[in-house]
Amino acid sequence: MRADLVIVGAGMVGSALALALQNSGLEILLVDGSPMSVKAYDRQAPFEPRVSALSAASQRILERLGAWGGMQGRRVSPYSDMHVWDGSGTGQIHFAAASVHAEHLGHIVENRVVQDALLECLHDSEIGLLANARLEQMRRSGDDWLLTLADGRTVRTPLVVAADGAHSAVRRLTGCETREWDYLHHAIVTSVRCTQAHQRTAWQRFTDDGPLAFLPLDRDDGAHWCSIVWSTTPEQAQRLMALDDATFCHELERAFEGRLGQVEHADARVCVPLRQRHAKRYVAQGLALIGDAAHTIHPLAGQGVNLGFLDSAVLAEELQRALDRGERLADVKVLSRYERRRMPHNLALMAAMEGFERLFQADPLPVRWLRNSGLKWVEQLPEAKAVFVRQALGLSGDLPELAKP
Repeated sequence: MRADLVIVGAGMVGSALALALQNSGLEILLVDGSPMSVKAYDRQAPFEPRVSALSAASQRILERLGAWGGMQGRRVSPYSDMHVWDGSGTGQIHFAAASVHAEHLGHIVENRVVQDALLECLHDSEIGLLANARLEQMRRSGDDWLLTLADGRTVRTPLVVAADGAHSAVRRLTGCETREWDYLHHAIVTSVRCTQAHQRTAWQRFTDDGPLAFLPLDRDDGAHWCSIVWSTTPEQAQRLMALDDATFCHELERAFEGRLGQVEHADARVCVPLRQRHAKRYVAQGLALIGDAAHTIHPLAGQGVNLGFLDSAVLAEELQRALDRGERLADVKVLSRYERRRMPHNLALMAAMEGFERLFQADPLPVRWLRNSGLKWVEQLPEAKAVFVRQALGLSGDLPELAKP
């Protein structure tokens, strides 16, 4: 089996790259260990625990790939405001889409909703799909890569893109080095129903143990649902996971200072260890890493998948430009153009999230005073807040064509 381009990983980011290149003339093969089937969707079913806070730039990418309509037909939850406050002080800040004359800051969407809408588009395309195909080995064979699958089949290609997530088999098999460290925190994620409506607002409180986010979810039975991401110490996470539902809801309500009234119901909880990881290089000869295979980030701002979609759009753009010039796509000189555009942006955001996380975990009194004063100061500067909002909306920076307004 041979293809011009093999994308390993049919998650949100890998699927987006395949669709972005569907009219390039390349023979594309998308390989994944899952069945790659679209599941029946029930709008009244419980929410999936894993959600993403999709930026306006990601929305534009998904619209142009043809997936946004399928997502809207399932369940998307827009939010127009964001409230952030320090639980150990009085500092707080409010961001509003209206400050830059926008309707929304973004949308909270279950990962499964995004994935299934992309898969629908893939099944309607000419892109080759190789499902239930787990990658076992990878080696160079002349100018090509030779991929061996678990069932013994082999695939030959000059160019492989790793989109197979944080524990990337491609990254491991090709010896790509990473810098990584443990946050010494776990994140508890689930969906909860509160007595007060979420007001299409993303809420985030910085507690002594870590940030707690309530992200608005819309369902036909009302706007009282939120997805929560509760970052805390491993010991505290273990204790919270062991609580019965009623006690967990009570502790969650107390940690959130009752901003949305009583937390009256919680779905099943999932606990995820938090680790930051960044590949030292995104590219090598005939190889590119995108999304979580290249970088994982603290869920503090829900930016992980947005970075991945921008990776896909930029790589597709650079590959298309190289095709138009008659260049060899597997050449590291071509692939490095993608790396030069994406690595500085990803590193800058990762550093900012790391700084926020460390700042709000700091206990010394002078640091607490500094962060409270800083929040109050920025809250009084509409221009500074507007810069943040424009950045979140994807209205600035080096945007690929798929993401531009």
